[in-house]
Amino acid sequence: MSDREFKNDLIAFIPPLRAFAISLTGKVDRADDLVQETLMKAWANRSSFEPGTKLKAWLFTILRNEFYTVFRKRKREVEDADGVIAANVGVHPAQHSYMDLSDMRVALGLLPVDQREALLLVSANDMSYEEAAAICGVAVGTIKSRVNRARVKLGELLHLKDTSEFGVEPRVQAALAVRSTVE
Repeated sequence: MSDREFKNDLIAFIPPLRAFAISLTGKVDRADDLVQETLMKAWANRSSFEPGTKLKAWLFTILRNEFYTVFRKRKREVEDADGVIAANVGVHPAQHSYMDLSDMRVALGLLPVDQREALLLVSANDMSYEEAAAICGVAVGTIKSRVNRARVKLGELLHLKDTSEFGVEPRVQAALAVRSTVE
């Protein structure tokens, strides 16, 4: 693979890497730093990438390893884990969907890192259980268990009675139901 092809492939994977990094760190600025470090390491070690293997899995593995390295270093930092400082600074939006997204972010942040990671790889990044297991270096059954536990815990944290409550807000669901009866 030429340097130009490799560079173009790296650029194509920036959005999913960034989304995964944001979900792991919970902060856009740290996520951007994590993605940048991932891309720099991938570029510096491009000769060790084996053509024919999955570049996406290779990049996600680099990002995950970098996250844990940074996570260990920042363990001793004081953060606004409960959101008290942020709650006093920001203005709460009126949109329900934004609030749902905010609630989901908080709930994701309360999941253990291994469960959050498995859920996001499989659900948000559309990876198979096998790909997620390879990235995390665990058995496929372990990934399935982590994803299931994460979904159950999210349901509890978000006070959902069943999984049908995941998704579009009720007003939009009602509008879609009316629209489908008209058609």
